[in-house]
Parts: sequence; structure tokens; C-alpha cells
Amino acid sequence: MAAPQPAPRLPADAPAAVPAAPAVAGPAFEIRNFSLWYGARQALQEVSIDIPARQVTAIIGPSGCGKSTFIRALNRMHELTPGTRISGSLRLFGADLYGPTVDPTAVRRRVGMVFQKSNPFPTMSIAENVLAGLRLNGVRDKALLRERLEESLRMAALWDEVKDSTFRPGISLSGGQQQRLCIARALAVRPEILLMDEPCSALDPIATAKVEELIHEIKKKHTVVIVTHNMQQAARVSDRTAFFYLGKLVEYAATQTIFMNPSNAQTEAYVSGRFG
Repeated sequence: MAAPQPAPRLPADAPAAVPAAPAVAGPAFEIRNFSLWYGARQALQEVSIDIPARQVTAIIGPSGCGKSTFIRALNRMHELTPGTRISGSLRLFGADLYGPTVDPTAVRRRVGMVFQKSNPFPTMSIAENVLAGLRLNGVRDKALLRERLEESLRMAALWDEVKDSTFRPGISLSGGQQQRLCIARALAVRPEILLMDEPCSALDPIATAKVEELIHEIKKKHTVVIVTHNMQQAARVSDRTAFFYLGKLVEYAATQTIFMNPSNAQTEAYVSGRFG
């Protein structure tokens, strides 16, 4: 096994080197023997997996098995935690995601993330929340901002509910609306990939259904990777499912295979509720 290396940092004058998504479907991520440590604790062990573009991949497994760590590695969010290091290879559309010339900030524009708890910026309006990323990236054209605002809110199935009140505080929305607002915010910068870390865990069934409908729409143009503890949700929304346990990838296959005919006994026990 290769010796673990510190996650590389971008030199001040280095250009971003993450290529655009290909026009045809194929692997968005190609991951080989990828391991990750938080200090002395190893969180991921020799993970090898290809994640297809413009499909939904669900990541399942018990708490503490490395699911959230895995998707945070997909846009280098784990580097915000001191003492992390990695080994192995993780490629985004064919380019080394951890190459010395790759800007982590550029990666995060390409690979957006929606977190478990909705987190609208409390002092910002609905519109300001959606456009925050664009403004941070220097977009000032008012016509473009208006266009992206409507486009993003429509993609998040929120436009019809807020189009006459985008001046209201983002936190004035209901829990389900706030989560969709955060999805709109992530989509506004037009990422190729959207990572979702248990996005429905705090939502009621009606709000959950709206987010799941949204995921089906988003995958027409975007690659989606979703962490979920809800087996029914994984079966409903995903094309492929990966089962993690103790930092290892146990099984990865088409979702129907994972739930109907898994090849691993641990997988079968977990998806059938007999795990442990």
C-alpha cells in the first residue's frame, strides 16, 4: 500500500486544472485504492469505485462507516479539518482531483454540496442566498443574476412558491423550503456534480417527496451522489448503490441488485434490517 501523503495545497500562482464534464455519459469519478485519515484514525480504507455521470448514486451503511467522509473527499471538503491525509487516486472526469495544480475552491464550484441540516445564510434574503456563490465568484451582471435566480429556484421546484417574495429572509421559509433553497444555492453556480449528505433526514414525508422528485429532475443534467440512512429512499431515487462498513466499500452495484440480489451477506443483512 502506498504511504499516505498529506492532501496537497494549491500554490498561490497555480491555475485550476479540472476539466469540464464530457458531453457523453461516462464515469464522473474514478476512484482507486483511496484511503483517508483524520490524524491517526483511518476513516476510509482502499476504496475503489467508479461513479457514473448523470446518474444518482446512493451511499448507504451504518453510522460511522465513512459515508460522509467519502463524499466530502469528492470535493475536498475534508481538507477543512486539520490533520487529514490521503493515499490512492481520485479522478474527476479523468483529471487528478488532488493534483498539485488543482484549486480546491475551483473543485467545490464544480462539485456542489447540500448538507444534512438546511443552512440558509440567516441575514440574507431568499434571492441573496441563491446568488451568494455567484457574487462570491465576481458575477455582477444584474441581468445574469436575475436569470440565474429564476433558473435555480425553478430547478429546485421553489420558484412558484417564492417568486413574489424573494426579498423575504431565507430563514422565514419552512424546513422543506429551506432545504430546497440550499439546493438552489448549490445549483446556481452550475456544478456538474451535486453531493447530498442526508438531505431529507430532518424533513417530513411531504417535503421529502418534493426533494426526491427534485433529485430525479436534477440527474438529467447533473451527477448526484446522496448519502442516506433511509433504505426506501435509496431504492426510490438511485440508479446505483454503494454499501460501506467500517470505512470499507463492501458492495457496489445497480440499486435493484443491491436490494433484491446482493452478493455479500453483510449487504443483505443491512438492507433487510437484520444487520448486527
